[in-house]
Amino acid sequence: MDIIQLLPDSVANQIAAGEVIQRPASVVKELVENAVDAGAHRIDVIAVDAGRTSLQVVDDGCGMSETDARLAFERHATSKIRQAADLFTLTTMGFRGEALPSIAAVAQVELTTRTAEADLGTHLSIEASRVISQEPVAAAVGSNFVIKNLFFNVPARRKFLKSNQTELSNISTEFERIVLVHPDIAFTLTHNDTTLLNLTPSTLKARIAAVFGGRIAERLLPVEVQTPMVRIHGFVGKPEASRKRGAQQYFFVNNRYMRHPYFHRAVQEAFTRLIPADEQVPYFIYFDVPPAEIDVNIHPTKTEIKFENEQAIWQILLAAIRESIGRFNAIPTIEFDTEGRPADIPVYNPNVNTQPKAPTVRLNPAFNPFDSTPSSTPFDGDILGNLPIPRTTSEPNDSAQLFPSASTPANSASPHEAAHETPLSVAGLTADTIPSTAFFQYRGQYVLTTVESGLLLIDQHRAHLRVLYDRYISQLAKSALPSQRYLFPEVMQLSAAQSVTFAAIHEDLSRLGFDVGDLGGGNISIVGYPAGFEGIDPQALFTEVLDTAATNGNLPAEQLLSQLALTLARAAAIPTGQVLSPLEMQDLTAQLMATSNPNYTPDGHPTLAIIPQEQIDKLF
Repeated sequence: MDIIQLLPDSVANQIAAGEVIQRPASVVKELVENAVDAGAHRIDVIAVDAGRTSLQVVDDGCGMSETDARLAFERHATSKIRQAADLFTLTTMGFRGEALPSIAAVAQVELTTRTAEADLGTHLSIEASRVISQEPVAAAVGSNFVIKNLFFNVPARRKFLKSNQTELSNISTEFERIVLVHPDIAFTLTHNDTTLLNLTPSTLKARIAAVFGGRIAERLLPVEVQTPMVRIHGFVGKPEASRKRGAQQYFFVNNRYMRHPYFHRAVQEAFTRLIPADEQVPYFIYFDVPPAEIDVNIHPTKTEIKFENEQAIWQILLAAIRESIGRFNAIPTIEFDTEGRPADIPVYNPNVNTQPKAPTVRLNPAFNPFDSTPSSTPFDGDILGNLPIPRTTSEPNDSAQLFPSASTPANSASPHEAAHETPLSVAGLTADTIPSTAFFQYRGQYVLTTVESGLLLIDQHRAHLRVLYDRYISQLAKSALPSQRYLFPEVMQLSAAQSVTFAAIHEDLSRLGFDVGDLGGGNISIVGYPAGFEGIDPQALFTEVLDTAATNGNLPAEQLLSQLALTLARAAAIPTGQVLSPLEMQDLTAQLMATSNPNYTPDGHPTLAIIPQEQIDKLF
């Protein structure tokens, strides 16, 4: 008995749809790419409820005839290729002939299209791969796709769609990947009658500025190299544009977006020792290679691409970026402090009889490197290298106030933040058992002090991070964080994805101390920011908060607020390399021991370690 049989087309299309159409953003990608291939000069994308209710893509391309409109929804029906050899000469975005039948298998589709030669267009209705109706209508030249009730016949897939904020963010991401390679085409993106992006034809750099704001465009360096193997062009960020997360990073090959971790490492290699190891720079890199030397037919999404000369292109990319950094002098320069430097050496003049003065050496006989108390005589060091003696005062703006005392009324909201309260035990330690005078700083990163069991090392940045996080959480449990208002508001332009995130977390931003107004058109004004962040770039801080919210958009409200508080604590914590006085080190240690979990940062990194006395003795 024969048991193998061909699946009906409707079933095969629904199986294929699981790979091609994963979410509303996949529909936008496929339909907009088809519009680009059709030669459109303007493409409009209109979404309702992040694509759950409907998605509409309108273009003014070549359109389709009555026969083509019907045939386009058949599996592997395409106008892009005719034979297998055409796969090695691809210049179009699509070629597999799977997108439209996959969409029609899991949604209700309406298509209105007309060619320039026809007097009337065609209106086609399809539901779950079944043609409902087809009739002639009056229509503009081009195509108008309306996708309704996506996954209406796949309840499991529809149920596991993310929140509207997350799905709209994914739509914006796919939209941005297409508009960045076609600056000559006009695009609009509308969601629930609100225009998120309205892009006119422009240059590539102007398109980047229109999508991500003029601030990033000011921090880009041009990259350009032409070889027989590949042409690489585009832009890469300056070192000061680096960020820990959320950096805009895009690779394109032959006007097609791609993911390529190997080439990403080349960009990171070019910025070695120019940016911190945990940060990344934005880049918009475009590769033009002969189509026969790449393979795009690896996955239906066509974002994974194989290169025939991958290693050679890696070297060319690395050299091109390094050349761009050097050509535009983007390497940070060292500015030496000239205060107190020796006078310039005078030019010898035999006609002038002057006796040079012998240099003098100043010594401080009272200097004791193991004494943390200030000397009665101010002494700032000398040419022999004696360390300056720290001086502390009771002035409010003194550096000792970097870590406000836990007994200060402003910080007494949480019982764990008061050092004089019952101390918490940390590996057998308490704030009261640590000597108050034995604090040293090692390489501007670690605070060292002696304890009964050995030598205690504290990472100053992580310790301050833990202290600030507990303080923010304690404050948020009662009310909003205090805000500091600007004299002149900061105006900032958001990308489409950032605008979506901003609208979703507007109330949370107010609780965090941000006073932000919506100016419309993706522009906002930052009127106030959380108190205690003086000297920090407000736009960079606000961008970090938005990136954190976008990454954790599916978390419950309180967990999201906790992640946002952690982002603020990271930004405000003292950096590695900052010199601390003994009083500051003592205060930081006391406040760390009074936190809810002194051993670890909120994201699970250790804050302290103890080198046992036995291990120290073994070294000698």
